[in-house]
Amino acid sequence: MKKQWNGNAYKIGMLGGGQLGRMFIQEALNYDVHVHCLDPDHDAPCRHLATSFRQGSLLDFDTVFAFGSDKDVVTVEIEHVNVEALKALEDKGIKVFPQPSVLAIVQDKGLQKEFYQKNNLPTADFELVSGKEELLVRNLPFPYVLKWRKGGYDGKGVQIIKSEKDLKNLVDTPYVIEQLIPFTKELAVIVSRNEQGESVVYPTVECEFNPVVNLVEFLFSPAEISEEVEKNARNIALHVIESLGMVGILAVELFLTADNRILINEIAPRPHNSGHHTIECCYTSQFEQHLRSIVNAPLGSTRLITPGVMINLLGEPGYEGIARYENLEKVMAQEGVSVHLYGKQYTKPFRKMGHVTVYGPDLATLKTTGRMVSKELKIKA
Repeated sequence: MKKQWNGNAYKIGMLGGGQLGRMFIQEALNYDVHVHCLDPDHDAPCRHLATSFRQGSLLDFDTVFAFGSDKDVVTVEIEHVNVEALKALEDKGIKVFPQPSVLAIVQDKGLQKEFYQKNNLPTADFELVSGKEELLVRNLPFPYVLKWRKGGYDGKGVQIIKSEKDLKNLVDTPYVIEQLIPFTKELAVIVSRNEQGESVVYPTVECEFNPVVNLVEFLFSPAEISEEVEKNARNIALHVIESLGMVGILAVELFLTADNRILINEIAPRPHNSGHHTIECCYTSQFEQHLRSIVNAPLGSTRLITPGVMINLLGEPGYEGIARYENLEKVMAQEGVSVHLYGKQYTKPFRKMGHVTVYGPDLATLKTTGRMVSKELKIKA
């Protein structure tokens, strides 16, 4: 019989040892929860914080199965993992959250889109294409969004196709072809659910992306939207997690159109970049909420304590090597500015190296400060 969580030396197996796992461990330590990590990178950010760390492939069946076999619960901080091994662990009686069935849907953007369609969840019109050859034969009208069905992350595997010249150097893999949505804002909602079916939703945030690499550059909380849009966004997020029957924390990325329609872009069944501000800005951070949900504890309050702006710290283009942080002390000296560095020794162009949260009573002022921080704090080698 597996041990029930009671705040005493509970063993969580985390697939992935990156910055999300690192921030999760920082919260788990408050509850004396022991987090054991598996990651292919010898120098992963979790290496020195985890109760134990194993270097190994997240995609190898035997490695994942052996790693999870003695844990009270297994979870993920990245969705690119061996789902069959997680199903085998589940069959063995190990709790796996998010469930392997959820991860299987999220790993394949085609299955994601079909899931939205089946459950009457709003999303852009789409078509599934087997590969480059079929795409060229179909001669679809431009422009459209092309996404790899599997393997994409952080903007990789997503491309806007505007003309024939954009088709020349495509990776030949199954695609989702989406209608290009002329959105006015990109929003995100974090929602969490435990085994008892209790769910909580965080206030909607607005994301501003770096146009070069399609990564979130700024996050604004709360999003400047109407009460009706806020209500609809929250309801959509709840509908998604309940339709999945998922246990854990889920990020739902959304497009807001000029006529106030909300369309789902993608989902991520783990702590997410769009929830980093919750560490300072909410009563319960997304990382503590994820912990609470997977051990079936009462979920925490998601109320905002303060507005906030989150700035992703990306490696400067043109620099690769041991990271050096310019103007770190200057940024630290300001009131209401919290710096989070991810423990990555080496920087390279656009690598996520950390984030900064700026918080206080006035969102307009915070946006100004946030843009200043983005210009001042540079990561070079």
